[in-house]
Amino acid sequence: MQLKNKLPLVMVMLAASWSIGCKEDLGALRDPDKKVEVEYTYAATADSMQEATNNTYLTIESTYKQDNLGNEFFNYWWNAHMVHVLVDGYIRSNNQTYLTRAKALVEGINTRNNGHFPNEFNDDMAWLAIACTRAYEQSNDEYFLDVSRLLWEEILKSWSDLYGGGITWKINTPQSKNAVSNAPVAILSMRLYQLDGDAKYLQWAKDIYAWQKSNLVDPVTGLVWDHMYTENGQVLVKKEWIFTYNVGTYIGASLELYNETGESSYLNEALKTARSMVNSSQLTTEGLLKDEGQGDGGLFKGILVRYFTQLMLRDDLTESDRQTFTDFFTFNAQTFYTNAIDRPSMLCSPNWRNQPGDRIDLSTQLSGVMLMEAAALLESQEKL
Repeated sequence: MQLKNKLPLVMVMLAASWSIGCKEDLGALRDPDKKVEVEYTYAATADSMQEATNNTYLTIESTYKQDNLGNEFFNYWWNAHMVHVLVDGYIRSNNQTYLTRAKALVEGINTRNNGHFPNEFNDDMAWLAIACTRAYEQSNDEYFLDVSRLLWEEILKSWSDLYGGGITWKINTPQSKNAVSNAPVAILSMRLYQLDGDAKYLQWAKDIYAWQKSNLVDPVTGLVWDHMYTENGQVLVKKEWIFTYNVGTYIGASLELYNETGESSYLNEALKTARSMVNSSQLTTEGLLKDEGQGDGGLFKGILVRYFTQLMLRDDLTESDRQTFTDFFTFNAQTFYTNAIDRPSMLCSPNWRNQPGDRIDLSTQLSGVMLMEAAALLESQEKL
């Protein structure tokens, strides 16, 4: 691959910690006191981080553990995103090993979840179902599609007329309807519609999206509020909680509907949200996606990156939007690449300006892999 993205900077950390064993290569160790021109080997770095993730977090059940220090706790939705990441690796490399691991992981999720796929969190189920649609698209293995259909049916049981519609956060929280359990299900519905052609999926996607837009999206900025709930008999919206995760899935749902319907209102929503995101002090710090900690928050940025990348891949953006989005993404990718990866372990930090500490949650690692896979994809499509 011809590498185009270069940036002069002082490479103290790389010079101190580089390993010949990594698949990415910056060449010989340089004098840390000199400015150097760095070649951003995104595809090779994604490959190295994928292998590091597999080697560090994989358990004997073919699922992935909580952190790099041996905590074996099974987190359903983190493992669902691991399926996404393995599919990313396959799309980039055409290496069948990634799909083999994805199939084993989905089966392992079933085993670790007491022998079935449904659980109490609607967003958890949505993420696994979306990942399985992607795995099916790459493998034509009906197993993946069957899992997606099963989970979609389970999730839709949580739609109710309270607050005029919407899907609850959990199956047992009837008064809490969250962005995390709506936009992802709209995305899932569109994926199933594209695969099955059943009009019910398209209609559900439209209905879910319309409900979220009316109730959980700032009409001026397009930024996404976290959830609607009832307290002391009063219906409230948690507007002060603005997360990268929710912004990303709203962009994703908007694009899915635009791609199918051609209705410009959907694309306009995605663009409005993305324009606000790149300048939002609630989501960024000096141009970098903010540190949302580890735990569940460690995964949030990666989800935004996944769907923001889909917007960047479009050929019909204005030159102004394309430049703004490209500059923002490039700054984040290059900052992460040079500052946030511990080499030679290839594990990463939740703060993309700093080296990681001793404990690195799987969620945090997945966001970093998603960023490098996205950068490799955009570069391969000549969007960076």
